[in-house]
Amino acid sequence: MDYLKCPGNFLEIPDAYSNYADSCAVILPFPYEKTTSYIKGTEKGPDAIIKASGQIELYDEEIGNIFEIKISTLKPLITKEMPELMVDAGFACIKEVLDDGKFIVTLGGEHSITSGIVKAFREKYSGLSVLQIDAHSDLREEYQGSRHSHACAMKRVAEICPIVQVGIRSMSGEEFEFVKEKKMNIFWAKDIVDNDNWFNKAISRLTRNVYITLDLDGLDPGIMPSVGTPEPGGLGYYQTLRFLKKVFESRNVVGCDVVELCPNKSNAAPDVTAARIVYKLIGYKFMNEIKVKDNKI
Repeated sequence: MDYLKCPGNFLEIPDAYSNYADSCAVILPFPYEKTTSYIKGTEKGPDAIIKASGQIELYDEEIGNIFEIKISTLKPLITKEMPELMVDAGFACIKEVLDDGKFIVTLGGEHSITSGIVKAFREKYSGLSVLQIDAHSDLREEYQGSRHSHACAMKRVAEICPIVQVGIRSMSGEEFEFVKEKKMNIFWAKDIVDNDNWFNKAISRLTRNVYITLDLDGLDPGIMPSVGTPEPGGLGYYQTLRFLKKVFESRNVVGCDVVELCPNKSNAAPDVTAARIVYKLIGYKFMNEIKVKDNKI
């Protein structure tokens, strides 16, 4: 599998810690953008996250030297196909990497990439559920002529496996009717942003094997303004990390994606925030192994 080498890879780590064969975790840049309906630029998101990651200290104060579990960065998955065919490309690539036994974090790109990825994970892991952190429910049947628009991403995922939605604060009337009919598991932003009391309840709705899709507009725009469709309100940085850590501790998280960053040349902070969250996701997955290693030193 072709991968990027230092200095063009995630964290700018040398080949001893970033070659594909030895890696435990893999970063897949998937800079797809065809259906964005407001601010353009998600296709530049993966590159911005990778570049910003070079400014992150490799030692994490909460977990330790996460990079030592070895993190490889694949060459970007480039496809100019319409979204109906793009999902097939994502499925095929993820399936190949899963067959190699890697933990995969995919960097979008727009949210439409998620359904093909989840399909591949569902084939490998029985009883899969998806945790979605997002401002938008993304449950439309179709949008602007496509059933695979970013606005339909989770409707397609819900056809594959159960979903739990966190941070939602925007949806259409059509989506609201679907939510009522199907009794969807939704944790509204208005009810959760000022407390952590909902953590256990949200996690209880997840199955043992969990895939996480994190749309960055799920975060408060005060800390994450660089997204395609910003919404007021949203989760804070530390609250998001506390919740994610508890999910990893309570469930078998099998993979993740981080999507919808629209980089702004005048403000690099959101890029760094996204990169730090990606590093944390990998750290939470391998936290026990890292602590065991640290205890031996």
